[in-house]
Amino acid sequence: MGNSQRRAIQNYRTRLTEKGLVRFEVICREPDRELIRSLAKRLTEDTPDAARLRSAVSRSIAGDGSMRGGILAALRRSPLVGAGLDLTRAHEAGRDADI
Repeated sequence: MGNSQRRAIQNYRTRLTEKGLVRFEVICREPDRELIRSLAKRLTEDTPDAARLRSAVSRSIAGDGSMRGGILAALRRSPLVGAGLDLTRAHEAGRDADI
């Protein structure tokens, strides 16, 4: 890469930094490439639409904030609730092992 090309890239990155933008690498699946690119481009804009999108994505990733009881809640949503299944196990003493 020539000196002028290196300087042009440095100037471009300096302008991005002055706008408050940062450059980083993202690893994703091939089908998601355009989605990630369009999302990143939209988030660089300083518009109310970008703020709404940022908020929606943040809420979606954060979830409801409560991780406690997640398994219990999933079990309660199960279609087998109330099916009367007997899930007790027979107690066995185990086997002898020579150590």
